[in-house]
Amino acid sequence: MGLAIPSVEVLGTEGYSTVPSPFSMDHDTFRDLGYRLVDALATYLDKLPQEPVYRPLPAAVRRELEKMNLPANGAAAKEVIDGFMRLVLPYGRGQNHPCFAAFVDPAASKLSMLAAFASAVTNTSGAGGNYAAIYVERAAVRWLMELIGFPRDGSDGVLLGGGSDANRHCLEVARHWGAKVNGFDIRTDGLHGQPRLTMYMSDEGHSCLEKAAFTLGLGAPRKVHADADFRMDLAGLRAAVAADRRAGHRPFLVAANAGSVTTGAIDPLADLADFCQREDLWLHVDGAYGGFGVLDSRLADLYSGLDRADSVALDPHKWLAVAIGTSCAMIRDGALLQDTYKLIPSYLRLPSGDGFAGEIWYSHRSAEQTRDSGRALKTFWNIQQAGRSGLEAHVRRHIDLARYLEQVIDASPDMELVASGPLTAVCFRYAPSGQRDEESLALLNQRIMADVQVDGRAFLAGADIRGRYALRSCALHYALDESHVRAIVEAVREAGRRRLADVPMQARGDPASGEPTIPRCAS
Repeated sequence: MGLAIPSVEVLGTEGYSTVPSPFSMDHDTFRDLGYRLVDALATYLDKLPQEPVYRPLPAAVRRELEKMNLPANGAAAKEVIDGFMRLVLPYGRGQNHPCFAAFVDPAASKLSMLAAFASAVTNTSGAGGNYAAIYVERAAVRWLMELIGFPRDGSDGVLLGGGSDANRHCLEVARHWGAKVNGFDIRTDGLHGQPRLTMYMSDEGHSCLEKAAFTLGLGAPRKVHADADFRMDLAGLRAAVAADRRAGHRPFLVAANAGSVTTGAIDPLADLADFCQREDLWLHVDGAYGGFGVLDSRLADLYSGLDRADSVALDPHKWLAVAIGTSCAMIRDGALLQDTYKLIPSYLRLPSGDGFAGEIWYSHRSAEQTRDSGRALKTFWNIQQAGRSGLEAHVRRHIDLARYLEQVIDASPDMELVASGPLTAVCFRYAPSGQRDEESLALLNQRIMADVQVDGRAFLAGADIRGRYALRSCALHYALDESHVRAIVEAVREAGRRRLADVPMQARGDPASGEPTIPRCAS
């Protein structure tokens, strides 16, 4: 019995082209909406330093978003944009503000914002073929390798969505290699019934490494304790590998930090490279946050050995001020990258020559088929705008400002530096005289963190530093200066004093107006 074919209503001699698409927009309307939107967003960015870093989402707005019904009929594009301006734009996460220092999500440069729009206009998949977007990605990956000193000859890389993606990607290639050296093929055999491949990471390593391990079927990674400077302990790693080999496991990978997210610690990369070479282990370096610290020549010795890694994960959308959604996975043995992923269905077997097929296919270098080419354009434009010298100055500026934050903390009798590394992460706490009980200090600073976030003057995160709760600053805004650093510290101090006095924040305000007074981060 054949498939039922629906009947078709004949629409007239003009044909179906007379039925307008709901997505149609004439050129003048597109141009007018674009100008209006850019003007509104430029005004938003201009005012942002004087606005709260973070505005809690009002209950009424949340309810409106939650209860929106699927529209039965479409709305005018202007109404859709007006809804964004009213319901979404004022209530973001805050990372475009100079005093956003909670997570390693710094502000996007204005040029990379425009790159995201330009890329959306071209609407080009970065899968592969003979067109410009592919060669833009190739250039961007090559430039990233050059910036951190990763060898280009024989290497390969691919741009992905974020640091978790890039780290997982590198671990997938390492797993493919680890299976081969242990006598099986992960693509055909899988992991079932095979020897256990074991990976190692510092207990200061990012959670995305641990998440990648268990989602890749590797089980929990072995966590090696860090030393007093939060760096992976080589003796502990050596002992763990030897014990696992005696137990019949197959050690295959060490994941090192080139800037841990909590403290900015950089593992002893040169020593780890020596160890991995002797033990025939894959050395992966998580440089998503801190890899670009190598651009500060004062820190070059700490990155010795980075050039010997088998894979590196980087995030241009962190320290390079690229708009969110761009990371890079670099693989020293470029052939392994394609060996891990390459699979060509019949509809993509294109004839070679001067046509569309081309030589470079990033869909052979990742699990993605349709790929966002905007990642490459945003990175390409930002590196072009700054150049190597500009990026070096950009990184050095942030490191100097982190050291300045430490000086301000050290000079403050009510502040205590809890931990810092060589990069931009600084962990400190409000610790006024007479407050020495760890439990009380932890509770006080947890409340301070929440108060500061809601207050809107700054935005900090918290971290457990070996049993001590600390506030963590990792400010990376491209326009960050000393006034922002002082504003962050003062916001903590005032929140701490209010907490000690047990005066609710909402009770503070302008007596004349009855409205809350929220002092802003300096612009």
